Amino acid sequence: EVQLVESGGGLVQPGGSLGLSCAASGFTFSSYGMTWVRQAPGKGLEWVSVMSSGGRSISYADSVKGRFTISRDNAKNTLYLQMNSLKPEDTAVYYCAKAPNWKGYGMDYWGKGALVTVSS
Repeated sequence: EVQLVESGGGLVQPGGSLGLSCAASGFTFSSYGMTWVRQAPGKGLEWVSVMSSGGRSISYADSVKGRFTISRDNAKNTLYLQMNSLKPEDTAVYYCAKAPNWKGYGMDYWGKGALVTVSS
């Protein structure tokens, strides 16, 4: 059974930093691309970032480019998202998702999410 469990959410002040982790199990993590998406209160899902299975291909949404960094440790079956220079508009539930391919196109499984609140 595929399981994705996010952790690391919380409350942070504007301009601060926070790191999210996504522990994966139930599939060969190193063979699949992984994605972070988020959902702000009252809004739809927003794609944040994607990384290919080997980590060589990475993309970011314009809204987070230069501030967020996606990474993965295939030996630990874990995906990460380092978020710096956080803004109130980054407040959202952050989900990690597995792609059905190594490139990271699409999503077939996702976790329950981690809430990130950026507020003073």
